[in-house]
Amino acid sequence: MTHRGRVRQNNEDTFLALNFDAHEIRYLGKVGEATLDTGDFVFAVSDGMGGAKSGEFASKITVEKITHLLPKSFKQSAQHIAVGHGDILTELVHRIHQELLQLGRYYDECRGMGATLSLGWFMPGWMHFAHVGDSRIYWLPKGGKMKQLTDDHSHVGWLRRQGQLNERQARTHPRKSILSQVLGANSQYLEPQIGSVACESGDRFLFCTDGVIDGIWDHALADMLAKDDAKAIVEHAVVESGKDNSSAVVVEVE
Repeated sequence: MTHRGRVRQNNEDTFLALNFDAHEIRYLGKVGEATLDTGDFVFAVSDGMGGAKSGEFASKITVEKITHLLPKSFKQSAQHIAVGHGDILTELVHRIHQELLQLGRYYDECRGMGATLSLGWFMPGWMHFAHVGDSRIYWLPKGGKMKQLTDDHSHVGWLRRQGQLNERQARTHPRKSILSQVLGANSQYLEPQIGSVACESGDRFLFCTDGVIDGIWDHALADMLAKDDAKAIVEHAVVESGKDNSSAVVVEVE
């Protein structure tokens, strides 16, 4: 589910849900079930930024690149070529970054455009993830407590991780939207967060942009993730805040 919110004129968020193998990709509908027997799954959200509509363009390019590059990686792993999933995701993020930088250099309307990315690659028993920016991935293990898997790439995010700010202070901090890492946007420094978690039946995951976070406190988000779908989460965020575009993807392992 994605929503432009109550203030913005356009929606610069993009989300992705697909099933892929070495030969093809299959885009998934907004709601549904599918089996890992037919290949791996990728879910992602991206929040674009930039003047005019270049932010919208940046997030679309980001998810489009994923659809071109990951099927090749599936083929490598199927042939037992020794390339780790972390290495594949790191290369993927850097290639997207370079593409956005190049477009910014060659086209005036793309100058300075950038995007966040929070991506999860699901295969039997595992979810590998890559992250840049302040979109987020949450994990709610069956019978456990919700955990934020990703770190916000911002000074405010760092302050909160150090215990110098609480959730309320972080949400109202005047510099909360200033990112230390982003894809594109003339940024020369990029060190994506790469990780993996073992997952099992009953686990739920949430991929969301910062518009969702702005409207829902963590304790309420944990309650909603346990029982609600992406549509309910986004609609609640828009009612409570709506100052930014809001996007969410909810994935449940069965």
